[in-house]
Amino acid sequence: MKYTATCLFGLEGLLGGEIDSLGYKRCETMDGRITFEGDAAACAVCNINLRFAERLYLNLGEFEAKTFDALFEGTKALPWEDWIGENDQFPVRGHAIKSTLFSVPDCQKIIKKAVATRLGGIYNMKTLPETAVKYQIDFFIFKDRASLMIDLSGTPLHKRGYRPETVAAPLRETLAAACVALSRPREDVLLRDPFCGSGTLLIEGAMMMKNIAPGVNRTFCSETFPQFKKELWDKAREDARAAVREDCAFKAMGSDINPECVKIAHAAASRAGVSDMIEFFEADALDLTTGGVRGTVVTNPPYGERLLEKREAEELYRKMGEAWKRLERWQIYVLTSHEGFQRLYGRRADKLRKLYNGMIPCSFYQFFKNK
Repeated sequence: MKYTATCLFGLEGLLGGEIDSLGYKRCETMDGRITFEGDAAACAVCNINLRFAERLYLNLGEFEAKTFDALFEGTKALPWEDWIGENDQFPVRGHAIKSTLFSVPDCQKIIKKAVATRLGGIYNMKTLPETAVKYQIDFFIFKDRASLMIDLSGTPLHKRGYRPETVAAPLRETLAAACVALSRPREDVLLRDPFCGSGTLLIEGAMMMKNIAPGVNRTFCSETFPQFKKELWDKAREDARAAVREDCAFKAMGSDINPECVKIAHAAASRAGVSDMIEFFEADALDLTTGGVRGTVVTNPPYGERLLEKREAEELYRKMGEAWKRLERWQIYVLTSHEGFQRLYGRRADKLRKLYNGMIPCSFYQFFKNK
């Protein structure tokens, strides 16, 4: 089988490393997606274990589609009956980028009609009821080449299930995991977030260090697909739970000036199973000190998207630069969309990486030596 895992732009390297570590062979990598080969068990294993992916898809086929006729015939030629039964639902959604066929609604209609035409002929039915299992069809047309896929995740993979309530402008879990991974967390180095919000960065870091699979406690739409047997899901979850490190000595501390954020973070860490590894408390980020231990700051301070908030954020960045000089040899990692962060902070980052928080382009500023 051929699968595609999608991710936020900038996380392709991290996602590819995960796919490699699970033992699957990568076929193609492009912005925001990686295609790879795997057996039926890969559906369960990847949905449960991929920390940096947004969704997992099954690839049905790909072909050139410069015209609607080519799109119809190419779609109709694929073996949809191997997956979609005579009563099953098959809605269509997708994207078209840098292609002759650019109208997404028109492409949706053509693909829907082509699948219905094939299935109607196979099942000898003029009208398909679409009342049973839902198979979400996704198309991706890039430079006139169409890829037709079936969604295997359902709810996006960044929704782990530990964060039913959140704060304003929450950080996506997949991006939080990436920021922590890029900071190279270690058991003997405290992970610190002085703008913790709902605690996502620290929770993802603790789950990573404890080797808790991000999707082990949630469900996926493909669990309802008869092609992926229950035994595959049971084994993948059993293996994931057996791999958890109960002896992990990793510690983290998160603080926020808003007491409601601290309360939400506490509850989220408990649901994620890492509350024993993280201490949350109310504090001003500008009062941050080393406490005499080795540490790494990974944080996502306010961006200031509106005018007044932007001025406040800029003043905050200036104060951070001055106050955090006391952190001595701690490494500092800051994610923000503000293009003038380095100037305001008063230091040039040792390394800068472009990332995306949803659709917001950001920079991940990495300071390896605190001067």
